[in-house]
Amino acid sequence: MKLYIVPTPIGNLEDITLRAIRILGEVDGILAEDTRNTGQLLKHLNINKPLFAHHAHNEHAGVAGVIKMLLAGKSMALVSDAGTPGISDPGFLLVKACVEQGIEVETLPGATAFVPALVNSGFPCDRFIFEGFLPHKKGRHTRWKAIAEEDKTVVLYESPHRIVKTMEQAVEFLGDTRQVMLARELSKMHEQMIRGTTTEVLLYLNQHPDKVRGEMVLIIAGK
Repeated sequence: MKLYIVPTPIGNLEDITLRAIRILGEVDGILAEDTRNTGQLLKHLNINKPLFAHHAHNEHAGVAGVIKMLLAGKSMALVSDAGTPGISDPGFLLVKACVEQGIEVETLPGATAFVPALVNSGFPCDRFIFEGFLPHKKGRHTRWKAIAEEDKTVVLYESPHRIVKTMEQAVEFLGDTRQVMLARELSKMHEQMIRGTTTEVLLYLNQHPDKVRGEMVLIIAGK
């Protein structure tokens, strides 16, 4: 019995390791954030395995069932829609439960969005803060105030639906001269790095609404 944490491509389907392909082909079943998306990936890889939904809305209720399968001797792989499970995606609760039950967990290295964005930013990355997605409402201003005083590089995830609001708040809390880089469509055909001050990046988004699409990583220089 073993749980494998398997990173999947964040865009370019070539960004999956040989080891990940082998594990997905060997396990008894695959836990997927979205079985339709994972089904397409498995079809591309010519892998046919049972798929089980494991996402943010059923994670709490579903952990017990997964643990039961693992304790029965099954090997399972956990994947998210893109990147490494557990990084702003479901996975933490299941790994925690496996550790508590003495079930072996093996996490494969692989694709994740913030690492290439951070390195590409040109900001110091020997020490950094990963914030993931900011709270939508409660606690959001508190996090911005802390980020404003942080002297290390800060990494945020953001959706295209909220990125303009986020950049408006970046100007409000960080000032109009803080250097940032917005990475979008990482590893895809239209990958883009938008660099400049908070005001310059906000202006660019307002002037190019066609670019406000795809998952985004915002890298903020330290104070």
